[in-house]
Amino acid sequence: MSAPASSSRFQRWILPGLAFKAAVIGGGYATGRELAEYFIPSGPQGGVMAILVAMFAWSALCALTFALAHATRSYDYRSFFANLLGPFAIVFELAYLVFMVLILAVFGAAAGAIGQAVFGWPTLVGTLLLMLAIGAFTAFGNHSVERLFKYVSFLLYGVYVLLFVFVLTQFGNQAMQQFATPVPTDGWLSGGLTYAGYNIVGAVMVLPLARHFLTKRDAVVAGVIAGPLAMLPGLLFFVCMIAWYPSIGAEALPSDFMLRQLNMPVFHVLFQAMIFSALLESGAACVHAANERIAATWRTQRGVELSNVARFSIATVLLVGSIFIAARFGLVELIASGYRGLAWLFLVVYVLPLLTVGVWRLRNRAPRPIAAPQS
Repeated sequence: MSAPASSSRFQRWILPGLAFKAAVIGGGYATGRELAEYFIPSGPQGGVMAILVAMFAWSALCALTFALAHATRSYDYRSFFANLLGPFAIVFELAYLVFMVLILAVFGAAAGAIGQAVFGWPTLVGTLLLMLAIGAFTAFGNHSVERLFKYVSFLLYGVYVLLFVFVLTQFGNQAMQQFATPVPTDGWLSGGLTYAGYNIVGAVMVLPLARHFLTKRDAVVAGVIAGPLAMLPGLLFFVCMIAWYPSIGAEALPSDFMLRQLNMPVFHVLFQAMIFSALLESGAACVHAANERIAATWRTQRGVELSNVARFSIATVLLVGSIFIAARFGLVELIASGYRGLAWLFLVVYVLPLLTVGVWRLRNRAPRPIAAPQS
């Protein structure tokens, strides 16, 4: 797959960051649960520092990942890890399969809960709607998924800005008092690094967008921008949460708690729609990464592109397997109990090799010209 010479600056610099945001935001970030888990324990000031640590870590690792992907023309995670790990690339593939089963199962459950809470539907309805939407967007390949990342981002950033404005209008004094009150900031560095490592796998999920890069500079700029694009909504959300610090840290769904305090039913529904959209783009990023991995092998072995029907079929199998089979046999609970272990595995097979072997290869690799665009 060659790089399109007509790629715009938006496609080269901004879109990869929007895709990375889509990959990491998921259900926990969108509801505030992950923010409560990793940032609230360090207090208002410490939480902001932890968020900045996570943002800078994401920027650095995305920049390295995108630069190596551009240098090796690795536009799917199989190709990327074949270059980075050689014969040990299968370790990442197995870890990613487990990761995918877990998060798609969790996304399906969250979508079912949203449908039940907002419309009173059986939970299966919301789950099926999410499955169909993910399948539909991923069936048409890169362009369809890229449009999803672009337009859902408008909704997501807009809703978070509205939340920020509404909460500070009504409860801004409470938030400012909490920020002005000195509290221990213990654990801010470890919290930020843990959260960054927990989600950095999103950088390899969006490698299909690396085909837009025309130069190494494009890859680095896109990576640096990806950190702020992914963490800006989290920073706004965290500032809102501080109005109810520290008790909000114990809330299972901080977003729902804040929306009840605002008492704005229409905005409450809009926020739930945004969370569903976040689940959709996160799920689409996950499935599309697997589709592109299979498509690359198909292209190499058969010399033809993977059809839309085949993409939809693969997405359906992945979604059904993850959402229903995992729940049926209790795999979600089993995997969830070892999820931190999975995050450590990604650190070992991705982050550490990237910071060592990846950096060495970038420093010693001669530039390769971009192939002429195919008609």
